[in-house]
Amino acid sequence: MKLPEKPINWKTFLDKDKKNIFFVFRKKEILKEITEYNKRYLYWSELKHRIKPEANRKPIWVIMKLLRSERYEIIPFKSIKMKYSTLSEFNKKLHEFDKYLAGNIETQTKTLGLQKKYIISTLMEEAIASSTIEGAATTRKVAKTMLRERRKPKTKSEKMIANNYETMQFILTQKNKKLTPELLLEIQKRITKGTLEDPKDEGRFRDNNEIIVGHNTNPNIILHTPPEYKKIPKFIEEFCKFANEDSKEFIHPIFKGIVLHFLLCYIHPFNDGNGRTARSIFYWYMLSKGYWLFEYMAVSKRIVRSRKNYDLAYLYTEYDEMDITYFFKYIIDCIADSLKDMRIYIKRKQINQEKTKEFIYKHSDINLRQAMILEEFTKNPNKIYTIREIIETYRVVYQTARTDLLLLTKKGFVNKKIFGNTFVFVFNEEYKNKLKVS
Repeated sequence: MKLPEKPINWKTFLDKDKKNIFFVFRKKEILKEITEYNKRYLYWSELKHRIKPEANRKPIWVIMKLLRSERYEIIPFKSIKMKYSTLSEFNKKLHEFDKYLAGNIETQTKTLGLQKKYIISTLMEEAIASSTIEGAATTRKVAKTMLRERRKPKTKSEKMIANNYETMQFILTQKNKKLTPELLLEIQKRITKGTLEDPKDEGRFRDNNEIIVGHNTNPNIILHTPPEYKKIPKFIEEFCKFANEDSKEFIHPIFKGIVLHFLLCYIHPFNDGNGRTARSIFYWYMLSKGYWLFEYMAVSKRIVRSRKNYDLAYLYTEYDEMDITYFFKYIIDCIADSLKDMRIYIKRKQINQEKTKEFIYKHSDINLRQAMILEEFTKNPNKIYTIREIIETYRVVYQTARTDLLLLTKKGFVNKKIFGNTFVFVFNEEYKNKLKVS
């Protein structure tokens, strides 16, 4: 990735060439273009190639910045000054996010019996994606199988994913607690356990200035140089206060969660694990504010699909006077796409569930969870299932998982076999044409 060009100093340019700038400003057709560019919130390097003649580039950028400056809201974080603009598209999307907190998706997932299973699946997807962003290299299928079967990780990449998954589950238990430096250290420790060159870096803040943020595929490209390490205690104290206390001037919780995400990466308080910890803190904050919706959304999965834009959103913010609007825009788009994916999934499951309910009606002694387990067998007829995998996938205790599988065995839907010292279960192909579940 080529680093974006830093914007010109618009205030200096304004002082030097006010006459030409206001000449351009008076042209209605140019003002219309400027309005559209600001609506899309283009960065300097995105703007340049759109402007002809070239002489108009700098004046137009200055006018855009003047108009933006009139709308800036200040982030109430004293140590690192940041600002943002509230775009019309933000209000529309934030309204949509808040609307779905009213309960309709939650009610659907409960009615469909999908709640536990879908949350677990989402946690897995988030753990895999967040680790992939930081360089974990393994297939999604292998990673999910490892997590479902609780297999011990074999590689550093698998260890990163397993750590992330366990940390996400830990965060669910911490959502009603205040953020403290100790909790922040605990999250980083859990995420990085057994994966760092120096194990002493687990659960401690950095004590040097040797850390730089390089590009994920080209370490020679420096994306960010973190602040002086001696400032970290002060930054973290204010970071926790910002997360725990309501500001005098209202800032939407989703905006605030995104600020926490950005700030932790910007401060870079750890020698390693900063990105994964930042995304975990964003997840924690959303849950702590009652946004149960995020239990069903793997936002990092969307980030993986547009990693370059993720990096650029950071750089645009830092290069353009710490205007975090660029980062807001990117993350809000990721949330919107994740929400769309979730709604498509639920709609598809509603159709599948109708078939499952028909099956339950014919076999009244089969409950909804058992029917869903059987559906998994029909989708993967050659796969071997264990009691442990059912426990992990459906978040049930050992006895419940065992009872479910033995009942399905007794009814002839699956076959029980012994593999080593473990009972395993496979689909009985003789029932394939009778079930019609999937």
